[in-house]
Amino acid sequence: MSDLPDDPDERERALRDALRGIFGDRTDEVLGQMRAQGLDPAALMGGAAPDPATMQHLMNQLQRLFTSSDGPVNTEVAHDLARQVAVAEGDPSLTGAQARSAQEALSVAELWLDAATDLPPSGGPARAWSRSEWVEATLPAWQRLVSPVAASAADALATVLGEQLGDQLGDGDMTGPGMPGLPVFPGGSLGDLDPAAMMRSLGSAVYGMQVGQAAGTLSREVFGATDVGVPLLGEPATVLVPTNVRAFADGLDSPFEEVQLYMAVREAAHARLFVHVPWLQAHLHGLVEQYARGITIDLDALESQVRDIDMSDPEALRGALSGDVFGLHNTPEQQATLLRLETALALVEGWVSEVAATASLPHLPHSVPLREMIRRRRAAGGPAEHTFRSLVGLELRPRRSRDAAALFAHLLTTGGPAARDAVWDHPDLLPGTEDLDDPSGYADRRAAQDAEHSDVDAALAQIFSESSDEGSPSDDQG
Repeated sequence: MSDLPDDPDERERALRDALRGIFGDRTDEVLGQMRAQGLDPAALMGGAAPDPATMQHLMNQLQRLFTSSDGPVNTEVAHDLARQVAVAEGDPSLTGAQARSAQEALSVAELWLDAATDLPPSGGPARAWSRSEWVEATLPAWQRLVSPVAASAADALATVLGEQLGDQLGDGDMTGPGMPGLPVFPGGSLGDLDPAAMMRSLGSAVYGMQVGQAAGTLSREVFGATDVGVPLLGEPATVLVPTNVRAFADGLDSPFEEVQLYMAVREAAHARLFVHVPWLQAHLHGLVEQYARGITIDLDALESQVRDIDMSDPEALRGALSGDVFGLHNTPEQQATLLRLETALALVEGWVSEVAATASLPHLPHSVPLREMIRRRRAAGGPAEHTFRSLVGLELRPRRSRDAAALFAHLLTTGGPAARDAVWDHPDLLPGTEDLDDPSGYADRRAAQDAEHSDVDAALAQIFSESSDEGSPSDDQG
């Protein structure tokens, strides 16, 4: 085949002709799938005829979309889309000077925090990441967070889409290499697959696209690895994303160096908390999973949402599922769990905000307005956080972070850093909504709780002591 024309439309028409021999009437849908995966059909060939290697790559991409899934979230689709979204607005590699500046800021932050809290440094390396590096490091954590909901969603989507194909399934047209319109891959036709498995794989791919879109969007907003309030790293580390810190600082009166130092203090404070309060990460993830287990999906609402959607177009499916399409209804138990989660997130943010303010105030002239800017940013949320609300049914936002910060400030004033940090001694001792409403009464309520526990422990000890005495042989019997 000769070289294709320079005009993109002409190249796409030529590519469509080349694909028609493989996909037949489904060619236009295949081109739509290519666009959904970030492939520009006109630019793909670069003006040259489709060579076998390129066509094989395309076939592999489509086969993976429809048939590959290692769980409720298609990790490959999530990864690829997250990387594409992360670099959509530019993601230049960090220079040596940028990396050194960020790492030095994190080192200085540790010194300031030593004077503000008794919690020691996290002990991990100080790193500077690009947006793409942030995606690579944190995407597994996002996939774990959404998997409990994704499993139910994928099953529901498989049920609804399977019913929409009921006629074809009943006629047996989904078996064998002759199912009309489905592409044939080197390993066989999609028609050779179990229909339910194929629908579940498609649901997994759609959910993977949702996760990838959200994680990629977050990579353009975050300043480090911890500022969303949930632990995202498997190992201790402190991280800054200088590209995002620079973009944030450009709209402020504060100099970039000061903004970077303040973000470094917050990042290092988060890392200390997550590393040296060992139960905190499991506590937060456990609340998310507990909430997710109670989710029920309204199949009627889902069916009406996707009734007119072409299921061969993953982008259309992703758009249809980007709202409250699953009809997530909170039970009383879920509402209680959600309240506990929001309170825990507020406590994390409130502690970090208070400790960071204490550590940075003597050193950074703009620490007070920077603190207020971060508060407003966290309260307002962004598109990525709204997307995760549709994915998990909740928003990872600390709604009462100001109240939590006031509680920690009160504890610092009345008892010093030790009293403030003692909040994290045990999950059962965490402040609740009542304590956020009345910070001044928290110490009294905790003292009363400790006294009650002491009384119970003393009573149990007495019971066990008496039981042991009754069961022991007397001296004469001995």
